[in-house]
Amino acid sequence: MHSDNRSILHLDQDTFFVSVERLRNRRLAGRPVIIGGAGDRGVVSSCSYEARQFGVQSAMPMKLARQLCSDAVYIHGDMELYSRYSDLVTTIIASKAPLFEKSSIDEHYVDLTGMDRFFGCRQWAAELREAIMNETGLPISMGLSLNKTIAKIATGEAKPNGQLEVAPTVIRPFLDPLSVRKIPLIGPKTYNSLRNMGIATIRTLRSIPPEVFEGMLGKNGREIWQRANGFDNSPVQAWSERKAISTETTFNNDSTDTTHINNILTGLCEQLAYRLRKHQQLTGNISVKIRYANFDTHTLQQKVPYTAFDHVLIPVCKGLFRRLYTRRMRIRLVGLQFSRLIRGVQQLNMFEDTPELARLYKAVDRMRYKYGAGAIHRAVTHHLCSPDI
Repeated sequence: MHSDNRSILHLDQDTFFVSVERLRNRRLAGRPVIIGGAGDRGVVSSCSYEARQFGVQSAMPMKLARQLCSDAVYIHGDMELYSRYSDLVTTIIASKAPLFEKSSIDEHYVDLTGMDRFFGCRQWAAELREAIMNETGLPISMGLSLNKTIAKIATGEAKPNGQLEVAPTVIRPFLDPLSVRKIPLIGPKTYNSLRNMGIATIRTLRSIPPEVFEGMLGKNGREIWQRANGFDNSPVQAWSERKAISTETTFNNDSTDTTHINNILTGLCEQLAYRLRKHQQLTGNISVKIRYANFDTHTLQQKVPYTAFDHVLIPVCKGLFRRLYTRRMRIRLVGLQFSRLIRGVQQLNMFEDTPELARLYKAVDRMRYKYGAGAIHRAVTHHLCSPDI
């Protein structure tokens, strides 16, 4: 059943990476812009609405994008810059919102339930959107409704740079004519399966009995059916920079062997990065901890552009350890923490990495998923003691 007293706001930065680049270079306004890996072997990470009109899409090979839209401006991408703007938007929301969730680098949910007793949720949301645009110079779209699914779909319909409220009384008329691909859970594979069954609109999907749909699509089937009917009780999960995963190792014998300790850190980093990718998360902050033989404990942290790639994270971990280990005293424990976690996929990091590297990560992760997290690792981490996670 609907919980009619909820008010959920969804905010989404329009073509976020492109919008940030346009702040940096005003001459890009109105032009087709494609951001991604350099050369033909890279992939498209983000593209402007003007480029989409030529058929260019995210995750498309750059070679194909160049064939479709040869006149576009091609930009390598600057994850550090995008992460800074993402944090700026989050800071503005955090200063005003009672409860918010940062769901990805360019998306936020805000729970406004009960605020209409003091002033209209729509007005409050519109003022927040205005504040973000004024303070950052970035376009942003928003959807407001009684749950996360409908709010997110409403945002999609409000784009580019618009706002839309879907009241409880008009949810079904709003959803029914839309393509099933608008439902957040439905990816390209499921969409193609549904189209092959003759299911194109949410109205058609909604009319199928839930148990039949569950039989067709498995455990996700019922949840997709519920969302097509406008049901979604998932809460807005409070986000904080402290949201983290961590791991540490206590040595059998206290050590000053920095090569060995660096290898241990590399192993810890691989394990945590795998956990991030497995749960489709990215980290924006790394913290390294050491405990000396006399139990003195020290930590050092560093913000990083959002990532879940070992080869990006490992050098940062080693650099932090190098700065942290100053006493040349025996160490009994090293630990690692990734915090400021957000949802996100590796496409964010494909500016300089080839599809081959992405495929390598996927292949390695598949082996770890099948045979266990320790099934495959860098040669330097082999035969090292197991961490306590």
